[in-house]
Amino acid sequence: MAETKIPVTTEKASAPAASTQAWPFETLRREIDRVFDDFGRDFWRAPFRSLAAFEPFWSSKLATSFAVDISEGETAYEIAAELPGMDEKDIEVKLANGGLTIKGEKKDEKEEEGKDYHVSERRYGSFERFFSIPEGVDTDKIEANFKKGVLTVTLPKKAEAQQAAKKIEVKAAA
Repeated sequence: MAETKIPVTTEKASAPAASTQAWPFETLRREIDRVFDDFGRDFWRAPFRSLAAFEPFWSSKLATSFAVDISEGETAYEIAAELPGMDEKDIEVKLANGGLTIKGEKKDEKEEEGKDYHVSERRYGSFERFFSIPEGVDTDKIEANFKKGVLTVTLPKKAEAQQAAKKIEVKAAA
């Protein structure tokens, strides 16, 4: 299967909606919803799942979503999302309001007919995940590639963000 490039669309920033002005409350509500969701599934095995899901530069809209690996290299950040069974035409990568959104929809229809039976099954599922973009990313050069069920989004750093780190000597106090 060949690697396919997926276009990253960019939207102009618009005036913030009323719901985004109350962002601290939205974040709190999502966290409370996650706690109550944990009671329904595997609570006693992982009661503090929300603490383990902390992502320093990135924030997620949905707690139950596709698996994502986020890494930082010297020249770029990389988001690798596992989307098995999906095609690139079912995936959308969008850059807007200081963040990157990955969303898609999977439709699966199966119809089987025999002499004495007729089976028709339909499964639909959609997902959406939002990532805040850290400072120093060159948003004009973001690329998305899809190969063998894995979406890889590369967020290159600007030249000034790639400067070597400076080591600071720790001295004993007098």
